[in-house]
Amino acid sequence: MDLYEHQARELFEEHGIVVPRAEVTDSPKKAREIARRLGGRVVVKAQVRTGGRGKAGGVKLAADPAAAELTARQMLGMDIKGHTVGTVMLARPVDIEEEFYVSYVLDRAAGRFLAIASAEGGMDIEEVAATRPEAVARVPVDPAEGVTPATASRIAEAAGLPPQTVDVLVRLWEVLVREDALLVEVNPLVRTRDGRITALDGKVTLDDNASFRQARWRAGHETPQDPLEAAAAAKGLTYVKLDGEVGIIGNGAGLVMATLDVVAGCGARPANFLDIGGGASAQVMADGLSVILSDPSVRSVLVNVFGGITACDAVADGIVRALDTVRLTKPLVVRLDGNNAARGRAVLDAHAHPLVEQVPTMDGAASRAAHLATTP
Repeated sequence: MDLYEHQARELFEEHGIVVPRAEVTDSPKKAREIARRLGGRVVVKAQVRTGGRGKAGGVKLAADPAAAELTARQMLGMDIKGHTVGTVMLARPVDIEEEFYVSYVLDRAAGRFLAIASAEGGMDIEEVAATRPEAVARVPVDPAEGVTPATASRIAEAAGLPPQTVDVLVRLWEVLVREDALLVEVNPLVRTRDGRITALDGKVTLDDNASFRQARWRAGHETPQDPLEAAAAAKGLTYVKLDGEVGIIGNGAGLVMATLDVVAGCGARPANFLDIGGGASAQVMADGLSVILSDPSVRSVLVNVFGGITACDAVADGIVRALDTVRLTKPLVVRLDGNNAARGRAVLDAHAHPLVEQVPTMDGAASRAAHLATTP
């Protein structure tokens, strides 16, 4: 579960990390009142569960309460990478001396956490990481040991951060452990002109498997999902909305993740993660296609299935029956392999839908779906 920035800030503040005073609202008029309480001049920040808000116009400085009301009115309802802005946060601005980047993220492959930090934080951290990777320190963290002051000092030294950040690094680790988080990120973490280390932004992803220990996020703090994710959840589908143009359906989380990577390697962006697991009934396929085709950014759909317990002919039958209830408006590329794959392909061949085509390999299917999605 991804938290909104204002929720992440709430956690930071509870764990002793300095954050600017701020309030959240869904009303332009209330934004004016909040700005007045905060001293007039405020930063207005769209609250959405995605990055890149600054470049998308979702972070703006308002000089006075009237400007804050106007800015809030402009932001509320705007679309940022497929996320509709429902609330804005108004924060008291600070005088920035330096900007840093710090985060802890779960490294599943290594079975440990990774501290990522840089002395060059801000909106262009992705460009820094891509063009000058030596400017971004990556320090493994043993979960059993955690981040002690000594470990935090090593992280700060590796990244070129000032000694004052050591305490914040320790406290951010406490946030991760106590809140059952998979990711804790601050960008930027700043040193103000008066020497205070302050978190100006925050991103926290909680582990859904630990939700039984985090009652407050189950009740009272839950916030509306992306509409497509909400529709998928109502149908019992494992679906995550992404920012691309190729809809993805697969059976098994590992296969779906691999499919996302292959599509990206073919020059297109996945539009979603959708795992149908072991069930590829007509209803499951119809529900999955319905959700994916409801995404206006989708230009092609890739079904990648490796038949095991669920045979490929059953998957193909589910696709055919789904097409009787869902109007297919985008090209559908299907790759079937494994148990009863030949029978499954024959079922689709017999149906002969003009927008459905089969490709025998995963790489070939991904390449074809990417081509269909990126060719005018």
